Amino acid sequence: MTGNRKILTIIAASVLMISGMSACGTKSADEKTSTATEASTAADTSTATEASTAPHTYTLESSHEVDGRQGVAWENGRYYVSGSTTLSVYDADWKCIKTETEPFGKFDAEVNHIGDIDVYNGEIYAGVEYFMDGSASNIQMAVYDAETLELTRTFMFEQSSGQTEVSGIAVDPDHGCIWMCSWAMDETGGYLYRYDQKTGKYQGKVHMDPAPQLIQGIAYKDGWIYITSDDGDADADAPDHVYKCKVDPALEEYPVITEKTLDDVTRQGEIEGISFNRERDQMLICYNRGAIIVKGMPKGFYEGYDSEIHEVFVYDIR
Repeated sequence: MTGNRKILTIIAASVLMISGMSACGTKSADEKTSTATEASTAADTSTATEASTAPHTYTLESSHEVDGRQGVAWENGRYYVSGSTTLSVYDADWKCIKTETEPFGKFDAEVNHIGDIDVYNGEIYAGVEYFMDGSASNIQMAVYDAETLELTRTFMFEQSSGQTEVSGIAVDPDHGCIWMCSWAMDETGGYLYRYDQKTGKYQGKVHMDPAPQLIQGIAYKDGWIYITSDDGDADADAPDHVYKCKVDPALEEYPVITEKTLDDVTRQGEIEGISFNRERDQMLICYNRGAIIVKGMPKGFYEGYDSEIHEVFVYDIR
């Protein structure tokens, strides 16, 4: 029996001892049955809670080379991939069917970088900014038509939030909001930033504990936020990680759980975006290898590489 189950069982039994006595100080047969039922229910609830917070099991199903180094998303049988300056659409067999190489033509403020993306109801949501050598400005949320890849609207971020970079964006339809994450290496990178999905109005931020480092991607699924962290050292063959935290509007700090260690990729490099194929119950992870990354930007190549390779790893979830 786990500690939580013991505590819940003891509490349930104590309450029943105080409030469940008959006039003579003894319990009837019905009262005894009720006591056993309530204690059993408390134990079952504790077990269900523990099961929901435990990491899933992920089995590598396949990997696919793509043309973008930043993010991945899925909707209605199609995969969407973002490069720093591109958006691409792939069919169910990972064949590229469309690419937009000039996604910044309609922005008022200068931008040059797209991070991890999400797709919801036929629209691509992207965190966009001007990024150079670890510093960012002009942070905004951009929405593109998933069919044409044309920009339809943008929302500027709230400067008072303290956010200094946007590495990814995720739509949370259950709570009607958009979550933005940050790659920043200072304390501002330890927060998730929340905006209204329809209006783009800033709704607040949530601190993560412990806060993952160098966050690259974000996705929402079934009440949980999943986060990719570039916290491994590729030079030492140390893997990056996926973390998760439960969305709870009543909390100002979200406990973070380690969900997966990325020790089964082709070669250690730089983790990026994350998404889920909900039809097949699969997790998608975007990963780069071959390039030497300095302050978030490729600066030459490792021995044996003359270009950076971008892959999406597909994991069956159990």
